[in-house]
Amino acid sequence: MRVLLRTFSELCITVGTLIVLFVVYVLFWTGVKADSAMDGQIDDLRDQWAQGSVPTGTDDEAAGTSETSPKKPAPYKDGKPFAVMYIPRFGFTWNKPVLQGTGTDLLKKGLGHYGDTAQLGQRGNFSVAGHRRTYGDPFKDFPELRPNDPVVLTDGTTWFTYRVDNKPYKTLPGDIDVIDPVPRKSGYEGPGRYLTLTTCEPEWGHSHRLIVWAHLDATQPVEAGKPEALRR
Repeated sequence: MRVLLRTFSELCITVGTLIVLFVVYVLFWTGVKADSAMDGQIDDLRDQWAQGSVPTGTDDEAAGTSETSPKKPAPYKDGKPFAVMYIPRFGFTWNKPVLQGTGTDLLKKGLGHYGDTAQLGQRGNFSVAGHRRTYGDPFKDFPELRPNDPVVLTDGTTWFTYRVDNKPYKTLPGDIDVIDPVPRKSGYEGPGRYLTLTTCEPEWGHSHRLIVWAHLDATQPVEAGKPEALRR
């Protein structure tokens, strides 16, 4: 009997140790690896931009009209970064790369652009997903977003400042209408240049999604310096 109790105690200690190690891995090590990967993606982007490798074109929809239109980027390459996002509400040191696609492995390296949605700054709905927890916790503070908060992105040639229009909206994962060109529950009444951010809810689960919608408020060339929203 004493041997059985000792064996059971040792087994409990072993299981407890494994659980602690797993928690450390999930909470700490995945974050370390993700932060390193994201920093690497941003460094690669900045190197490309320094070399001037950012091909652009014009927005055909706005050509010949009085509407001011951001230049249309070349098609994004699957799995590759193309922009950096800044959200001052999350802190002035918060910045994350945006990659093309939303695959599981890709979201370990940064935020992911839904491939069938609009390109950055263009007419339609530029939609981006990110982890709430683990892998750097990029959207940990997502519930703190409020109307009029700026979400700023750059593709190396232009700064794009979007303004949030709603508190985070909770829905089910199957509600794919949230990334429609004109999201049904967003309050938008017609086509525009919109941004959708999505993440998991609850904080450590994935039974629901939190959604934030924003509209393009301003653009300026990178040569003009940082937009006002990023100035401390």
